[in-house]
Amino acid sequence: MKTAIADITQRIRERSAPLRQDYLKRLRAAAARPRGAERMGCANVAHAYAALPGADKFRVLAEKAPNIGIVTAYNDMLSAHQPYEGYPALIRDEARRHGATVQVAGGVPAMCDGVTQGLPGMELSLFSRDTIAMATAVGLTHDVFDAALLLGVCDKIVPGLLIGALHFGHLPCVFVPAGPMSSGLSNSDKSKVREQFAQGLVGRDELLAAESAAYHGAGTCTFYGTANSNQMLLEAMGLHVPGAAFIHPHAGLREQLTREAVRQVLAIRRGGDRYTPIGELVDERCIVNAMVALLATGGSTNHLIHWVAVARSAGILIDWTDFSELSAATPLLARVYPNGKADVNQFQAAGGPGFVLRELLGAGCLHGDVLTVAEGGMAAYGRVPAQADETTGGALTWHDLPNTPIDDNIVRTAAAPFGPSGGLKLLAGNLGRGVMKVSAVPEDRHVIEAPAIVFDSQESLQQAFQRGELERDFVAVVRFQGPRANGMPELHKLTPPLAVLQDRGFRVALVTDGRMSGASGKVPAAIHVSPEVLGGGPLGKLRSGDRVRVDAVAGTLDALVPPEDWAARTIEARPADLADDAAHGLGRELFGGLRRNVRSAEEGAVTWL
Repeated sequence: MKTAIADITQRIRERSAPLRQDYLKRLRAAAARPRGAERMGCANVAHAYAALPGADKFRVLAEKAPNIGIVTAYNDMLSAHQPYEGYPALIRDEARRHGATVQVAGGVPAMCDGVTQGLPGMELSLFSRDTIAMATAVGLTHDVFDAALLLGVCDKIVPGLLIGALHFGHLPCVFVPAGPMSSGLSNSDKSKVREQFAQGLVGRDELLAAESAAYHGAGTCTFYGTANSNQMLLEAMGLHVPGAAFIHPHAGLREQLTREAVRQVLAIRRGGDRYTPIGELVDERCIVNAMVALLATGGSTNHLIHWVAVARSAGILIDWTDFSELSAATPLLARVYPNGKADVNQFQAAGGPGFVLRELLGAGCLHGDVLTVAEGGMAAYGRVPAQADETTGGALTWHDLPNTPIDDNIVRTAAAPFGPSGGLKLLAGNLGRGVMKVSAVPEDRHVIEAPAIVFDSQESLQQAFQRGELERDFVAVVRFQGPRANGMPELHKLTPPLAVLQDRGFRVALVTDGRMSGASGKVPAAIHVSPEVLGGGPLGKLRSGDRVRVDAVAGTLDALVPPEDWAARTIEARPADLADDAAHGLGRELFGGLRRNVRSAEEGAVTWL
């Protein structure tokens, strides 16, 4: 184990000890109770199993068969989640083969950020994570389950399911992915059309044709954004069947992996061969493994928010300093769009998570001695699955990958990485603390010093671009975009105009208390700046014309304003029309309590503490 990673893990363990011990005490007390049907009143039991077929009712009551709860994020709005429609029937079939019963415990909401991007609905997106966690709790609160299968893939859904499951830490849980869509128009070509549209070089018809060619079928979007980063992290945490992340929804192997998830959860249930409750599995080593996997692959910056909340749900305290120091100790082993040209299907063909995790484990960057839902610890996740057929006796098999990269433009060994450190930098200074995904940014853009232009919304920046007012070097400061202000929507619509300006030779950067995901791309962006302006953040002191230095080399984020002048400035108030808009329309009224109670981005933007 690398000394630096071991030391960070120990620091997290010591920092978290009181909270973690309390969490484990509660978990073990819940685990020690009699099974649901044996401790509940007769009316409760009758209600719980009233709709079960007679044979299943006999199994669960008379034979005391294991009962698996499903929490599903199925809907038709997310291409990644549409395949889940038929999963309960498939899971029931496999469970019955092993003498078990299955009930769908509940469904959770699942928003497609691609649909709501740049629209008012996106202001509910971040808060949907905690809503999903609460909905998971509602389903599992029926409290008659010996284990749970969690069906979700996309941005806020996996973190929400995981947070919810960790509040039922006594339950063994396996996450069941559905896989990416087949490759369509390349992400690079799609981005070019977006930039052309931003310049007025192509019209809406051409843009729609490009977008439809990119997003064209069932499965996750093929870029390495938040959804696909989720799957990478779950592999690194040992919460998947090994290698399940990036198999196409309609491949024969996908069904076999889903059936294997049923077998795995039965093996780790209470009373099974290896009882493994999720709250015991997700310890500080498991969290560090997830952080390292994110950094080694240049994954989504959204996880600097989400995994803080996930860890907190297991009684573990992490912060952005931990991420930054782990990044310095973690080699960059993958280039997948937006920090490379490959999509996730090409990443999978090049060895995918299995190759990366094997290399990280061999380099001492991962804790190998952790609990996982599969036997064999993390070593099992360094291999890849192969479809069962006559030659394997109808059984799934896993095989080793070559020692050398299949495609060294996509994956590298730990001995010859793309870079000695991961894809993240913490920036701190008189403007607060923010993060930058440096793996996708050209090295000559890691330091930008230029006058600020302050905007109160992403729309105002787009309008200024269209008016031709941004043809110069500048740092775009977009404020009032934090979780308290408007739910911290993704600011993807800023990328095309800023990318165009950068391609024209201007030195530009973005500084915001808002968020951008793994799709943030090639423009240097200091994001998630905390505290946010509405929470007293110093971005509110900035004025257009102030010189700002964004330095990913030194790790600084500063307004170059004389200290005495800076200290004398007040934080500007949010315009009344923006405040009113953020509070009304398309259900935003219902989330007012969450906006008022939410913690900072670095605290995981949690609403439930």
